[in-house]
Amino acid sequence: MSINHHVSDELLLRYASGELAEGWSLAVATHLALCPSCRQRLAKMETIGGALLENISTGTAPDDAWARMRSRLENAATGVSHPTEGRLSVARAEPILPEPLRSYLGGDIDSLKWRSLGMGAYQIPIRLADTSTIARLLRIPAGKPVPEHGHSGQELTLVLAGSFRDGSDVFARGDLEEADAGLTHQPLASEGEDCICLAVTDAPLKFKSWLVRLIQPVLGI
Repeated sequence: MSINHHVSDELLLRYASGELAEGWSLAVATHLALCPSCRQRLAKMETIGGALLENISTGTAPDDAWARMRSRLENAATGVSHPTEGRLSVARAEPILPEPLRSYLGGDIDSLKWRSLGMGAYQIPIRLADTSTIARLLRIPAGKPVPEHGHSGQELTLVLAGSFRDGSDVFARGDLEEADAGLTHQPLASEGEDCICLAVTDAPLKFKSWLVRLIQPVLGI
């Protein structure tokens, strides 16, 4: 597996320092479970941060951010064990969903029940304790586009199976796309395999289609 789109330095630093909301942390931790390169980057940040903390001579003791980060990294160790209308039949030797995402959903792809979004697309909302972000598992039919949309806030999309094209970029398993209010796009799932992604947002998407906007409150996207 070759990962070409990694978590940004800014986001990784915020993850390392324990600043991210739960949804963002889930996306970053799941990417880390699939990406040795970013795990190495995080380890370097930990080393540098630990050295800096050791040199601090002020009276206030540092919080446990580094310990929390180390624990998250250990829990995100790569576990890469197994969907029909509502389910996807894919024979794989390894799980599609790595930890910690698999624990959030209660199992791997074959044990999950999908909710229809229409036009062959499905979703599974992910329960979070922190309501500042919304996380969901998305399944987009092979060869089909996501409705064109912009963003009221930020969005992280992590590919877990299949792939999608966004402009000239292709995102496959392990690739992470970061989008913000400056981006309007229409990702297209590649042919041959449904694209399964973890998507995290902190604000509703801004769809171009009036029909999608009409049913958006029902779909919760």
